[in-house]
Amino acid sequence: MWEQEIEKRIRNEALKSKVMTPEEAAMFVEKGMTVGMGGFTAVGYPKAFPLALAARGEALAKKSEANSSNVAGDNTVTEGNLDITLITGASVGDEMDGALARSGVVKRRYPYQTNKDMRNAINQGKINYVDMHLSQVPLWMRQGIFGPIHLAVVEAAAITEEGNIIPTASIGHADTLVACAEKVIVEISTRIPTEIEGLHDIYTPEKVPNTQPIPLTKPGDRIGTTYIPCDPNKIAGIIFSDIIDGNGELQPADETMSAIAEHLIDFLAEEVKAGRLTNPLPPLQSGVGGVANAVLSCLEESDFTDLTVYTEVMQDAVLRLIEKGKVKMASGTALTISPSGKERVWSDINSIKDKVVIRPEEISNSPEIIRRLGLIAMNTAIEVDLGGNVNSTHIGGTRLMNGIGGSGDFARNAGLTIFTTASTAKNGEVSSIVPMVSHIDHTEHDVDVIITEIGAADLRGLTAFERAEVLIKNCAHPKFRDELRAFVNKAEEREPKGHGLAAYGGTK
Repeated sequence: MWEQEIEKRIRNEALKSKVMTPEEAAMFVEKGMTVGMGGFTAVGYPKAFPLALAARGEALAKKSEANSSNVAGDNTVTEGNLDITLITGASVGDEMDGALARSGVVKRRYPYQTNKDMRNAINQGKINYVDMHLSQVPLWMRQGIFGPIHLAVVEAAAITEEGNIIPTASIGHADTLVACAEKVIVEISTRIPTEIEGLHDIYTPEKVPNTQPIPLTKPGDRIGTTYIPCDPNKIAGIIFSDIIDGNGELQPADETMSAIAEHLIDFLAEEVKAGRLTNPLPPLQSGVGGVANAVLSCLEESDFTDLTVYTEVMQDAVLRLIEKGKVKMASGTALTISPSGKERVWSDINSIKDKVVIRPEEISNSPEIIRRLGLIAMNTAIEVDLGGNVNSTHIGGTRLMNGIGGSGDFARNAGLTIFTTASTAKNGEVSSIVPMVSHIDHTEHDVDVIITEIGAADLRGLTAFERAEVLIKNCAHPKFRDELRAFVNKAEEREPKGHGLAAYGGTK
């Protein structure tokens, strides 16, 4: 059924013989393997392959269960489930994380996820999960810290005459994955037009100690190739898929999101007026989701122009800002467009090739580049404490939500680090400004500004007690302020000369 697509998308004649079904490709996975898969924020990830692998895992589980109920003395040996280590670029769609979690195929997972079934399995102790800064994942691969990468599975729009891989809507760590893996499975998506070729810029640092400065000084610089280099002899199989990426529509901005966005724009305007920020602004980085999209959308009606974006994920708001002439260049590792926007983008992709660059996550999240460009980093928090520490990953300190993702890469190294959150959670029953966070992802040393729908708190240059006061006054919901101030007053009574968070938590 894929004859026309094979001729169109596989330009290397020898590789056409490697076309197979997803079920055949899934048989390359052996028990205990480390398998790396491409993808970033539910775009550009393999879909047919993990679904076939999950089906194989479910069959193995049923076989094992049936054999375990055999009468005593039956010496039948079963393969058991596959117990793979799964490494992805970041979050992926349900066809991968959901299906593999439900089937019991995954034993260990790195480095970030957003799927409810994967999350539940992690929180139930069924899957061992290790949270990581995304910029570190390719480095760990290259240095062998994960051990051998037995199999890489990446999504592509096409394969070149030389056997190199044309990525789709994201790269993540696919370039390093292909370089390090013993074998490669390429899943070609017929949903992505081949005209996407040329949108990417693939630059992969050398292995330590041979690393060199990354030669990028502006968001639009192109420093690599338009394809992922690949030895065609590594390609063990090629499969085809017409499954659509699993990212959904972004929720429209509600009153809280809009208020947060307005406070952020006002804060940036005041920083420019005070001479602490340039106009045009330094490049912008924004996290993922509705709040992040709302913040960028608010720039449409602002006075800011000639903007640039250097981020992980380019959502709908980025493309709207490009269309309106507000953003002149955007760079990231994933083009995460909602389903309603994809048809418009794919039908006229050549119109954005001089304004959009898709890079490996090791470059989009590079601390070196982030510091060099003086980025304005804007990410979301679950809760913020009175010392300025941020929890962005855990509920109650133990229940994982998603993971740190790239927020730490940007927070530690940006020129200006901003975290946003609603002032309350659980329908207003819980304050998001708390005495001490239950889990620290970003310390007070990496956090410059907190913004809620109430207002903005600039924490730069303040002592611990000064930070507490400005957070209560500017960011906390009014119904929780008295309780928070009582906590601070008690801390001051216990340690009137206390410095840092120990004064808050100590008891006497």
